[in-house]
Amino acid sequence: MKLSFATGRKLQFKPVALWQRWWKRQAPHRQDRFAALAPVAAVLLFLAAIVSSFWYLRVEEIDREQEAVKRDVEYGQQRLRLRLLERQEQIMRLARDISNKELDREKFMLRAESLVMQNPELQALTWIDNKRRIMASRTAPSLTSGQSWTAGEILKIGETENSYGLARDLMQPVYAQIELNKLKDNSNALPVLQLHTPLTDDNGRFSGVLMGEYSIEGLLRYGVPTEIMAKYAVALLDSEGQMLAGQSIPKRTQLWNLQTWTGREENEYEVPVSPVGNGLILRAQAWRTSQGVVGSGLFWMVCALSVMTAWMLIGNWRHTRRRMQTQQALVAETNFRRAMENSMLTGMRALDMHGRISYVNTAFCQMTGWTESELVGSTPPFAYWPEDDREHLMTRLNEEISGHSTPGGFQVRVKRKDNSIFDARMYVSPLIDAVGKQSGWMTSMTDITEPNRVREQLAAAHDRFTIVLEALDAAVSVAPLGRSELLFANKLYRQWFGANTQGHLSLVAEAGVIEVSKETSNDDDVDAFAGLPTESLTVAPSERAELFIPVLGKWLEVRSRYLNWADGRLAQMVIATDITARRQAEEVAAQQAERAQTASRLITMGEMASSVAHELNQPLTAISNYCTGLVSRIRSQNINEKDMLWALEKTAHQAQRAGQIIQRIRSFVKRSEPNRTPSDVLTMVHEAVELAEIELRRRNVRLSHYVAARLPQLMVDPILIEQVLVNLMKNAAESIDNAQRPMGSRQVELQVIPKMIDGLSVVSFSVTDTGKGLPPEVLEHLYEAFFSTKVEGMGIGLNLCRSIVESHRGRIVAENLYNADDVQGCCFSFWIPVSGTPLPSTEKLPGVTE
Repeated sequence: MKLSFATGRKLQFKPVALWQRWWKRQAPHRQDRFAALAPVAAVLLFLAAIVSSFWYLRVEEIDREQEAVKRDVEYGQQRLRLRLLERQEQIMRLARDISNKELDREKFMLRAESLVMQNPELQALTWIDNKRRIMASRTAPSLTSGQSWTAGEILKIGETENSYGLARDLMQPVYAQIELNKLKDNSNALPVLQLHTPLTDDNGRFSGVLMGEYSIEGLLRYGVPTEIMAKYAVALLDSEGQMLAGQSIPKRTQLWNLQTWTGREENEYEVPVSPVGNGLILRAQAWRTSQGVVGSGLFWMVCALSVMTAWMLIGNWRHTRRRMQTQQALVAETNFRRAMENSMLTGMRALDMHGRISYVNTAFCQMTGWTESELVGSTPPFAYWPEDDREHLMTRLNEEISGHSTPGGFQVRVKRKDNSIFDARMYVSPLIDAVGKQSGWMTSMTDITEPNRVREQLAAAHDRFTIVLEALDAAVSVAPLGRSELLFANKLYRQWFGANTQGHLSLVAEAGVIEVSKETSNDDDVDAFAGLPTESLTVAPSERAELFIPVLGKWLEVRSRYLNWADGRLAQMVIATDITARRQAEEVAAQQAERAQTASRLITMGEMASSVAHELNQPLTAISNYCTGLVSRIRSQNINEKDMLWALEKTAHQAQRAGQIIQRIRSFVKRSEPNRTPSDVLTMVHEAVELAEIELRRRNVRLSHYVAARLPQLMVDPILIEQVLVNLMKNAAESIDNAQRPMGSRQVELQVIPKMIDGLSVVSFSVTDTGKGLPPEVLEHLYEAFFSTKVEGMGIGLNLCRSIVESHRGRIVAENLYNADDVQGCCFSFWIPVSGTPLPSTEKLPGVTE
C-alpha cells in the first residue's frame, strides 16, 4: 500500500495480479516444476494431518481407557467397602449381644455358624476373653484343623498384638494389618484380614474381643463385581504394594508403544479400600487389546488411500471442482433458506426504510389470510390492522422506523381476511444487508391466542385456589427446609402469627415434627454413603399433634407433611386447626364418664348391700359373743389370764376384719380422679376377690382364682381395674344363679397370666362362669350404653368396663364356651399392656373394631 503525493489517495495492489505477473515471467520448465511441487507439498501436508489425527485419536483412546479403568475400580472399591461394612455391622451386633449376656457359647456357635455359612468371605469368628483365652471359635468347613483356633487356647503375645491392644484401648472395632513375612513361614497359609471388635462387661469395661477373619481371596471374589473381574486383571495389595490375591499383568516396553512415547502409564488404577483402615489396596489393569497406531493396518491403508486421493484431486479436478462446489453451495444455500422460511411457524415480514412491505413468508400469509401478492408493496395502514387499533399501530410503526423498537417485543391484535381477530406478539430488529448497511426492518410475529387463554385460565385457577385457602378455618403455612423464608400463608395464619416464619417454626418445634435429618434419624434409616434418609420425604403420611398456644389461648391440632414446591425445593407444609371446642367437649365427657364410673360403683355396692350387711354381721356377732363370755366369766371369777388374753385377741381380730371390710368398701365407692401408678397385679386381684366373694357367697357360687408368678407391674388406676373385675365376677355369679345350676356346677374361675399379642407384651385377665352364656343377638349390643338383659339393670356396667379397659390401651372380649352344640358358660377376658412396652398407634392395636 502506498500514498500518492499528488492525490493523497491510497493505491491498491491486488495480490492476485502480482501472482499472475510473477507466473508469466517464469520459464516453461520452471512453471512445470512449480506445478509438480505444489501437489507434492499438498499431499505431504495432507498426510501429516492424517498422522496427527491418528495420533490424537490414539491419545484420546488411552485417556478414555484410563478413565474407564478409574471409574470401574472406584465402583469395585465402593462394592468391596460396602460388603466389609455390612459384615462389620453383623459382627458388631453379635458382639453387642455377647456383651449384654444374651448369648452363651452354644448360641454363639449357632449364630457364628450362620454368619460363616452365609458369607463365604468370612473364614472364622472367634470369641476371646480379656486374658487372651479363646472361649469359642467357629471356622469355615474349607479350613484345615491347623488353620483354625481351638477353644481354651491362649493367644501368644505376638499374635494379633497390635489390633488386640488397639481394640482394648480404643474400645472400637480395629482391623489388623496384614503381614506377608509371617505368611511366608507357612507356605500353606493364606492371607487373612482380621477384625477385632471389643466386648464389655456389665460395668462397661473391656472383657475381650470378637475376632472375625476374612479371606483376602474371598473378599476379591465376592466383593468385586464379576463384570469388573472379566474386564480387568484385579488384585488386592497390602500397604507395601505386595499382592495378596488376584492376578497382575507384567509391564511391557516396546519401541513403538504409544504410551512409552507419550510418557503415559499403563491402563491401570489402584485405590485404597479405606476408610475401614485395613491397609488393603485394590488395583485393576486393563487387558491389552490395542496394537497402537503404527502397528495398525488401517493406518497404512488410510495413508495410501489419502496419498492417491490427494494426488488425483489435486492433479485432475482442481479447477472444475471449485466451480462446481461454489455453484452447488449457492443453490443449496438458496433452497435451504427458502425451505426454512416456508416451514417456519413464525410469521416473517420485511419493511423497507419507508415502511413499505418488501417480503412476507408463508407463515405470515397463513396467519393473516392474505396472499403474498396482496401484502408485498402495500403501505400503512395495512389490511391486517383492525380499524379500532390503527392509530395505535401507526404510532408503533413510526417508533419502529425511527429505531425505538422494544427488545422484548410487544403484543398487538391482528385482523384476518375473514375479519376475525387474534392476539400476536411482534419482535422488530434492523435488516442488515451483505455489506453491513441497513436496508429496512425485519419483523417476526407469533400467534399467542392460545398461550393467553391458558394464562387467563391459570390466573383464574390461582384466584380460586387463593380464595379457598383464604377462607379455610385452619392456618396453612409453607416454608422451605433449612431457611427462614415463608413461601405461603393464608389469612387465618396471618391473623394468628403475622407474616413471618416464627409461628410456622414454633408449631413445628412444639409439635415434634422436626426434619428427619435433624432429630428423628438414626443409623438404620440413613444411607451410609449418600447421607440421605432411606425413606421418601415427599410421600410420608402427615404427622399430627395437639398443643396449647398460650398467646392465642387456643388448642390447635397441627398436621405436617413434606412436599416439592413449585421451584423444586423441598418444603414443609403445616396445617393448624382450632380444636378448642373439641378439647372442652372431651374434658366434659371425661368428667361425665368419671361420674358414671362412681355411680356404677355405688350401684354395685347398693346391689351388694345385703351381702355386705351379712358379711359385717359375722365379725360383729363374734365380738359380742366374746365380750359377753368375758363378762360372765369375770363376774364368776372363773377365768385366768391366758384365757382372757386369748378372748381379747379374737375380739381384736374380728374388729380388724370388720374395719377392713368397711375401709375396702369406702375406697371402692369413693369418687376420685384417675390416678395411674405402677400397680401390683396380685394386690389388685386380692382386693377385688375379697369384695366379690361377699356377693358370690350369698349366691352359693364357688370362686377359684389363679395368678401367675412374677407378673410385671401395670401402669393403671387400681380402683378402676378392681371395679372391672368386681363387675365381671358379680355378673358371672348372677348368670350362674339365673341358670339355676346345681351346687357342683356353680363355679367362677378368675385367671391372670402374661401373654404376647401381635408382638405386644400384656397381662390377660379372664373371668369364666358356668352359666347359660349369651345369645348371639346380645353379643352384638353387649357394650352399648343402657343395653341390659336384666329387668332391673341400667345397662352401663359393661359399657363402663369397656371404657375403663380401653382408656388403659387394652381390649375386652366376650365369648361363649361350648361342649359340642351346648353352651356350658361364658368367658369375659381383657388385657392391659405392660408398663414400659412401646405401644403402636390406636389404628394398629390388636383387637380394635370400628
